[in-house]
Amino acid sequence: MSTPAPDHARVIPLRPQGAPPAVRPAVRPVPEPVSAPREPLWRDVVGGVLRQQRLAQKRTLKDVAEQARISVPYLSELERGRKEASSEVLAAAARALGLGLAEVLSLAQQDLTRPAVSRRSRAASVASYSRGTAPAAPYNGLCLAA
Repeated sequence: MSTPAPDHARVIPLRPQGAPPAVRPAVRPVPEPVSAPREPLWRDVVGGVLRQQRLAQKRTLKDVAEQARISVPYLSELERGRKEASSEVLAAAARALGLGLAEVLSLAQQDLTRPAVSRRSRAASVASYSRGTAPAAPYNGLCLAA
């Protein structure tokens, strides 16, 4: 048998002996600035449109995924806004739902402008009524930018 190892350890000091510990200045929490509501992400809006249309047709994820020739988990991630769909995948999912790509984009545009219109119309109505004029009508066109 072997002899037991000694029961002591060598300690290496990290600070020189006799040096006072560094004093950190007190940190005050910085209040976060109040910001405007966050714009929705494109993938969230398009995913919501795909899910709305699928549920309106009372179809399952499996049914639509098979017809679009994409996997069920991937379609689920698209609908939840976890993945950004390529134009080919988006077109395939739209076709599987009996929609054209333009229809999906139009529905997404409506979802995007709904919150923006309500914010603008509230601000415009307050300003216009204070000036004694009628509020402006919201813009209902489809705008795409590259």
